[in-house]
Amino acid sequence: MNDNKILDLFARWNAALATGNPDAVTSLYADDAILLPTVSNQVRHNHEEIRDYFVSFLAKEPQGVIDEANVRFLADNLAINSGVYTFTFGNGDQVTARFTYLYRLIDGVWKIAEHHSSAMPEVIEASDSVVVAA
Repeated sequence: MNDNKILDLFARWNAALATGNPDAVTSLYADDAILLPTVSNQVRHNHEEIRDYFVSFLAKEPQGVIDEANVRFLADNLAINSGVYTFTFGNGDQVTARFTYLYRLIDGVWKIAEHHSSAMPEVIEASDSVVVAA
């Protein structure tokens, strides 16, 4: 296993997004996966909830590009990729987010066990203090 193999898992996930099929995306997640999605405040705990998120997310026609990736191997069957990616939507809007994917090898197939994605916070200068917009 090497870094490129783990980076290829994002390419596989991004290609599944391009299908517009929430089942194609959901199938890449482990049965007990946890998703902390970019554009929803609801934690997703199973395939049904993960699929529900992707129904609405895929309607926006997202395509992601990794801006920074940091791959680490935690064990023979666990790998993590954390960094920053940017999504461009069908209407031209973009969102840059931090991400962490924890991959687990299950029956010879790498699946997403944990996926956290959160939009980058905006920093607004207010007089002598810094305010972080939520």
